[in-house]
Amino acid sequence: MTGRKTAGLSIKGDTSLLEPIYQFLQCDTPNQWVEKARQPENLPVLLRDHLLCELKAAQSAMFLIRKYAVDPASADALLAWFQPYEDFAYKKIGSIHSLKGKSQITKQITAREKSPYSQSLIDKMVLLIKEELHHFYQVLEIMESRGISYDSISASRYARSLFQHITNHEPYTLVDKLIIGAYIEARSCERFAKLAPHLDEELGKFYISLLRSEARHYQDYLTLAQSISKNDITERVKYFGQIEAELIQSPDSDFKFHSGIPVN
Repeated sequence: MTGRKTAGLSIKGDTSLLEPIYQFLQCDTPNQWVEKARQPENLPVLLRDHLLCELKAAQSAMFLIRKYAVDPASADALLAWFQPYEDFAYKKIGSIHSLKGKSQITKQITAREKSPYSQSLIDKMVLLIKEELHHFYQVLEIMESRGISYDSISASRYARSLFQHITNHEPYTLVDKLIIGAYIEARSCERFAKLAPHLDEELGKFYISLLRSEARHYQDYLTLAQSISKNDITERVKYFGQIEAELIQSPDSDFKFHSGIPVN
């Protein structure tokens, strides 16, 4: 799968980032999805969903470290960090101006005592959160510049369907959540690269600029999953890969950033 490139935007320099992702994912994004996503009339829903995907990715990481890794004061600090974003996304309180500069947490995040993997989880997830919240703001800037209003949008089946297959006992519940996080990040990265050639130059460059952080995110999730698991996670990774590929390759009436093959 080498040699992928954008129209006027080469991703040759990112081959080392993308090749492991193409090998990790069990299918490519179908061309039918790309054809739908490239149509100008579908750009507003694509950007609105991308905006919320960035917030949900940050929230997922935040929920993990609140549940598994931090002391109570840090858990409260994390909630306060997210409040302006959640108020904007779910209550329509605030604006792009009130969110400016909010992607950095202002309080110390402290690991919970007697948790063997707390610090590793905090170190990787806090960095991921900062980047995802910054991406949220960048998408909002693009929407603002194009006169695309932010409207509430329903969640797709993708993440919900993946989470339905999680094991119900620890530490394997956490391991499964991390594996799912890896697939969501990897699929996002693959779709940024696949869609970029078909967009205008500004959007194409923006999606290419996201590749490096998204590629690292999926690797961080996998590394954490294996470090926490008492067993080799290869088969579990393969299991979720099959579920993920089925969602991507099956018909889907709800067009979103992570949706399957459009049926209309």
